[in-house]
Amino acid sequence: MLYYLDIVGTFFFCLSGALAARQKGMDWWGVYVISLITGTGGGTLRSILIGDFPPLIFRDPIYAIIAVIATPCAILIPCFWEKFRREVSIMDALGLGVFVCLGTQVAIEHNLSWWAAIGMGVITATFGGVLRDILRAEIPLIFRREIYATAAIAGGLLLIGLQWLGLADFLSATIAASTTAGIRLLSIRYAINQSK
Repeated sequence: MLYYLDIVGTFFFCLSGALAARQKGMDWWGVYVISLITGTGGGTLRSILIGDFPPLIFRDPIYAIIAVIATPCAILIPCFWEKFRREVSIMDALGLGVFVCLGTQVAIEHNLSWWAAIGMGVITATFGGVLRDILRAEIPLIFRREIYATAAIAGGLLLIGLQWLGLADFLSATIAASTTAGIRLLSIRYAINQSK
């Protein structure tokens, strides 16, 4: 299950990165690089922190291939690039939900404590976006008043809670990922921000 979660999350984040790069007017190569970094940055940092060497991006070519697929989607398909902000936000929220579950579950399987597992989930879900925004010369979402890391923490807590209650891993991950994405999208839709 973890592998498929990783593929789905990577695609959402690669597409988010590609759309964000396109928004800045980058060329094909720039769009591809930002796409790949957005899709793999969080998982790579998580792998380094838990001692899983070399990170998956250097072991499995599927991640580079996913970025290759996301790049023309962002550049050539009008329905994706006519409304940059909306599409980037949706892809980013979906990636956030999937990756917080993936990172949390990987950490649990490496015998980390529940709170460390949630931390790894948040890192997995947010660090690719941090790199994307830095490379686009913007303040990363996680460092603004956005409901971003908070949504990821809620998703990690929910995943662990549902598994503790005995729900199957896939069902727990589906509910937690959907909830995380939902929190993020609702916060965008209704302009809900964290207080200073």
